Amino acid sequence: MEQTLHKWIRIAIINLNIIAFIGIILRYKIAFSLPFIDQKHLLHGHSHFAFAGWVTQALMILMVAFLYSKGLKNSFKKYFWLLLFNLLTAYGMLISFPIEGYGLFSITFSTLSIFVSYFFAVIFWKDLNSLKSTSSSHLWFKAAIILNSISSLGAFALAFMMAKHIIHQNWYLSSVYYYLHFQYNGWFFFACIGLLIDKLESYKIYSKLYKLIFWLFFIACFPAYFLSTLWMSIPTWTYIIVILSAITQVVAWFLLIRIMYHNLDTLNRVTTLASKCLFSLSAFALSVKFLLQLGSTYPSLSTLAFGFRPIVIGYLHLVLLGAITIFIIGYLVARNFVSMKRKSIFGMCIFVFGIIFNEILLMTQGIAGLKYESVPFTNELLLIASIIMFSGILLFVIGQYKNKLQLQNSE
Repeated sequence: MEQTLHKWIRIAIINLNIIAFIGIILRYKIAFSLPFIDQKHLLHGHSHFAFAGWVTQALMILMVAFLYSKGLKNSFKKYFWLLLFNLLTAYGMLISFPIEGYGLFSITFSTLSIFVSYFFAVIFWKDLNSLKSTSSSHLWFKAAIILNSISSLGAFALAFMMAKHIIHQNWYLSSVYYYLHFQYNGWFFFACIGLLIDKLESYKIYSKLYKLIFWLFFIACFPAYFLSTLWMSIPTWTYIIVILSAITQVVAWFLLIRIMYHNLDTLNRVTTLASKCLFSLSAFALSVKFLLQLGSTYPSLSTLAFGFRPIVIGYLHLVLLGAITIFIIGYLVARNFVSMKRKSIFGMCIFVFGIIFNEILLMTQGIAGLKYESVPFTNELLLIASIIMFSGILLFVIGQYKNKLQLQNSE
């Protein structure tokens, strides 16, 4: 199993490297001239591949590894074709979107990607129910695959509008934010917390609050979608529910952090410095995210935030890179699924620095935009941040393959 698992993980990390490289091209085109590249089309390819080729691929791999650890010894053989088809659809989107934007091939590959997620959901649900022992993480995994399926409604609506050239600003944005919400705050978040809870319980860190925390997050997830639509006119009763959902998520997150804080001695004893640093950074990013969500319930602030693209991009990068990506890598480190030799550690430090630098620049650009001011050389600095992230993850990938060769030579 280990050889198969490490092979899939290396593929997922290479995909992350590809995403970082495309990020350089996108930033270069903003700062300088690159006329043969369609910025919007490449951006669609970048974002779809980031979701399917990196985060979804990585989470599927780790959830299959979870099944293996619980006694389903043929799990990677059973899920081989699903993992492969998800990978193929991701590369199909990566190639087709930059060429044609929303067209026949890109919509076909994105639709196939959604059907792969449906098949994964059904099979994984059955396998979870077949396990002899149950844990709190099962609820999180089941919610994750449900919310992933729900998010596809937004993708279908968006694809339909693009294919039919029916562009209504409010419908378009509502569909985009619907898909993003149930991916970021649904599929990605719940799958990650499921992995976290399983890891905590493997350290004998149990709590009666796990189930309460789950239900708080799950129930709040649905009305929290309207946090992304506060710039539209919504009824007062809906607005009140939205505020309550934002408060509920902050409370639930505080309860989970509190459990880990009270078990710091255990966590310090059983985790490495690298994994502790990565998990702490991910937790900090999530804390900022939940507080920003709560702050966005103030109407004028919400209108300003969603009216400035750098703030939206900064928020999305905060979640995708700062919270989700760093968590996944931290989990890989904690489970010893990746090699953390000197080159890999150095590469990871550079990558994390690039994320922080990128986030500071985006937020600075956004705040300056609120005052209708511009920060000189921001686009050039964002290009440098992209190069730093790419260099870091490239070193990390090289470190993994160097360690693989060393192991093969020693056998």
